[in-house]
Amino acid sequence: MKLLLIFCIQLLSLFIFAQDKMVEKSGKIIFEASVPSFEEITALNDSVSCSLGTKTGEIDCIAIVKKFQFKLSLMEEHFNKNYLQSNIYPTARFKGIINGFNSNIIGDTPKKFTLIGKLKIHGKSKKINTIVTLIKRNNQLLLFSDFDINLDDYNISIPSIVSYKVAKTIHLKSEFSLK
Repeated sequence: MKLLLIFCIQLLSLFIFAQDKMVEKSGKIIFEASVPSFEEITALNDSVSCSLGTKTGEIDCIAIVKKFQFKLSLMEEHFNKNYLQSNIYPTARFKGIINGFNSNIIGDTPKKFTLIGKLKIHGKSKKINTIVTLIKRNNQLLLFSDFDINLDDYNISIPSIVSYKVAKTIHLKSEFSLK
């Protein structure tokens, strides 16, 4: 009986703790590095993990670099082997906070917040300050972000032979359905 009571208390505490975090394990990041008049350079990673502290607004997202899928396998190979060196730097991570986050003021109308944190790619971290849009829908919190990063900030070099075909500023869009 005592063991059953301890088990129930532990289970209840896990449930209460889980309410302090919302998570997503199949979020999306869309990567765009296209230059006008040349072949489109885009990739999708649809297995990005993200957690959001519902009381603090703390956010932590992690993407496995090799999960970015390009239209052409050769682009994917160059991306992983030459540019992002995914065997050495297997993940990209963002940790930050949504300023003024309050789940009670988020409804079915998009609400914008400032997101501040650090993005770590290719072993280098850089401060990010951008806007996120949040919407509450069907017991989920939808989170959208849209911002640019500079390859030089992360020591990602593009060989001169193809540098005119790849943008130095990369556009990143993310979409998460946190539960």
